[in-house]
Amino acid sequence: MNKKTWLSAAAITLGSYALSFSAINNALAQGLPEYSLETITSDIQMPWGMVWLPEGDILVTDRNGDIFRVSNGQVGDPLGGVPEVHTNGQGGLLDIVLHPDYADTGWLYISYASEEGAGEGSNTAIMRARLNGNQLVDQEVLYKGAENSMRGQHYGGRMIFDNDGYLYFSIGDRGDHFTNVQDLTRDGGKIYRLNADGSVPSDNPFAGRDDAKAAIWSYGHRNPQGIDINPTTGQVWASEHGPRGGDEINIAEAGKNYGWPYVGYGINYNGEPLAEAKFGEGVEQPIWYWDPSIAVAGITFVTSERYPELQNHLLVGALRATKLELLEIHDDRVLRRTDLLTDIGRVRSVRQGPDGYVYLGIEGEGIKRLVPAD
Repeated sequence: MNKKTWLSAAAITLGSYALSFSAINNALAQGLPEYSLETITSDIQMPWGMVWLPEGDILVTDRNGDIFRVSNGQVGDPLGGVPEVHTNGQGGLLDIVLHPDYADTGWLYISYASEEGAGEGSNTAIMRARLNGNQLVDQEVLYKGAENSMRGQHYGGRMIFDNDGYLYFSIGDRGDHFTNVQDLTRDGGKIYRLNADGSVPSDNPFAGRDDAKAAIWSYGHRNPQGIDINPTTGQVWASEHGPRGGDEINIAEAGKNYGWPYVGYGINYNGEPLAEAKFGEGVEQPIWYWDPSIAVAGITFVTSERYPELQNHLLVGALRATKLELLEIHDDRVLRRTDLLTDIGRVRSVRQGPDGYVYLGIEGEGIKRLVPAD
């Protein structure tokens, strides 16, 4: 693709584009209650994903390759039948979600780094299985990134079901952004959509094309590390690791291009320029970006009545910045941001549980939940 294409920017309307947090005050902080964290368990060291079974137990993935069942704060033995995982840098055992009709189907879905397929190394895979006691059975691999790589970064791996029962998941650029991301025939730097059985929906934006993978939903992403469904619009929102000064929140829409690596914010980690422009023709803008970067991770929209002041707004976990942020959302725009909690460790996952509490998976700290301070 001709890089000069990315330098042709359309007319810019300020209200249509993201503003960095440095441009917005923290007025939302006024009137918010204080929050604290309550420890559920500290026995899981690398909690990456979590999901709740109907009886209230939590299944937690540890990136090192185990799935633990947490019942009343007690961590059981690892589940059996977990797929073989390639623990490689940022890769390993990643996310876990339940089928929307789990009570009837029994399906749970797992993302992980898999060495299956051609080439050395691994890439992101999506599988489903059922839980029989403490054992995973009926395993089926639904999707596997085709281009294995020895690189240890940017596996993506976040998953979510939308309100219509479609499964969305991310695969990062795998550290080879100029090769993978803008090429629709290759995996990497994409968000994907499947039916719950692993088949491709007939209305996917690239279905039926010979020059694209039919499962792709959107492309031009670097490394989506959080994904959730906006409760008021039903749209897919994703947090995305950027380079220095380029973390983003994007609304992932069908067939849209989000520009990486030619259009974006931030610079290389070595201080050299990276993206050629901040705006480009045919390229979607993030609705929010961070400068400096915070190393965004899991996100969740709050719908619980336990936090009436946070309802329909977005919580964002941060790795490098070791905090939990609140983004106040209105009409698909971020109005304000504030730090709810700081210096709490590397927040990898953020999920709202069926009891209405928000739970955090913190590296080296385990699972904690957000509670208003007394």
